Amino acid sequence: MPAYSLTTLTGGKMSIDPAVVDALATQLRGSVLDMSDAGYDDARSIWNGMIDRRPGLIIRCGAATDVVRAVRFASDHGLLVSVRGGGHGIAGNAVCDGGLMIDLSQMKSVHVDAAAQRARVEPGATLAEVDKATQAAGLIVPTGINSTTGIAGLTLGGGFGWITRKFGLTLDNLESVEIVTADGELRRASESENPDLFWALRGGGGNFGVVTAFEFRLHKFGPEVLSGLVVHPLGDAEGVLKEYRAALEVAPDELTCWAVMRKAPPLPFLPEQWHGKEVLILAMCYCGDIAEGEKATARLRAIGKPIADVVGPAPFTAWQQAFDPLLTEGARNYWKSHDFTELSDAAINILIGAVRGLPGPECEIFLGHVGGAAGRVDAASTAFPQRSSHFVMNVHARWREQSMDHDCISWARELFEATRPLSAGTAYINFMPSDEVGRVREAYGASYQRLAVLKQRYDPSNLFRMNQNVTPITSTKAA
Repeated sequence: MPAYSLTTLTGGKMSIDPAVVDALATQLRGSVLDMSDAGYDDARSIWNGMIDRRPGLIIRCGAATDVVRAVRFASDHGLLVSVRGGGHGIAGNAVCDGGLMIDLSQMKSVHVDAAAQRARVEPGATLAEVDKATQAAGLIVPTGINSTTGIAGLTLGGGFGWITRKFGLTLDNLESVEIVTADGELRRASESENPDLFWALRGGGGNFGVVTAFEFRLHKFGPEVLSGLVVHPLGDAEGVLKEYRAALEVAPDELTCWAVMRKAPPLPFLPEQWHGKEVLILAMCYCGDIAEGEKATARLRAIGKPIADVVGPAPFTAWQQAFDPLLTEGARNYWKSHDFTELSDAAINILIGAVRGLPGPECEIFLGHVGGAAGRVDAASTAFPQRSSHFVMNVHARWREQSMDHDCISWARELFEATRPLSAGTAYINFMPSDEVGRVREAYGASYQRLAVLKQRYDPSNLFRMNQNVTPITSTKAA
């Protein structure tokens, strides 16, 4: 068998004897895949259908010891490395071209200690798998809104969803992590052990190593919430959004309501004449007593003259999966995102105008309202940059045919630029595409300099660069 030719950190090629790879494989609980193996294409396929990269080798890890060996192998040979958890990241950084992909998707254990209200979660677990295990014990950790998302990338970049306003970001509920750093050592990080690394991991993305286990603090919760959709004609959107904005100023932490503008999908509760027409959807969830939820959502549900109101009690696990059919794997996706400290009249007008020019039936604009408990965390206590009560805008271009690339990407970029003057400057890194390398410093705001110094300490060669990358520096003055 000929030698493997793998891409290095410097962009060159490294020849590796097959015997060396075979020897590595014998030490793993998992397996090593190359382009000739049957499972190779499955392993390199991720959620965003635009990503079509071919790693030189894939190590499918079965345990933390496999991750240690994979990182040491990459470091010893100076290889380009990517790390796959759930494979849901919009930027596609889970897969590299020609280098070594460390695949964590088989490491899915979720262990719940109900008495201690803690969960130990491996990095390949999805949100659905975490929710299933925690809700079986009447407990929860706040996560995101698409159940097929991986827990690892979500947590390291922030993690906000339907119960963030009540319980904080996903990373705010992190007690400790086990992580393999660039030197191939397995470390533990928490408030009391490697606290600087723990600070960086809460928001710093995949810059500091490969997490092999997360320990989360859990909360008593569920199983039912008051949740659902209220759908309005786009023609009423300006008035509805202004009333929506006012209602959120006095909303309790238990209530989360987000706005989505798109062409109406053929949902069974929508009259057929509205299918494919532009609409504004208020998606809401109250994570407390159902009767109190009816009172808390009344103002939002009384706005305007909706086409449909399907808000009612539902199992939280079902609500967490409600948007999955609209976000299935394989479509082409491109996102652009801003943080807004307020939803201004100017922003509302720009967004509505953009919806009138949607380039495809699956494209949408999403506004997530955060704040609450997440906004009361000291901004300096984690690397996550934006703690004020705010809105996260995600311009979600989604389509099927490659011929639509230009129109869909251009639409997203134009809206991004039009709203830039109204933004806070920071950004949610989990929503940033791969072409925003130059924006990372801005996105992290005041956290960037400290992250860069810690990057120098834990990964001076920038082995972990397939991410929203922080460049190592030797001191804050160098930044």
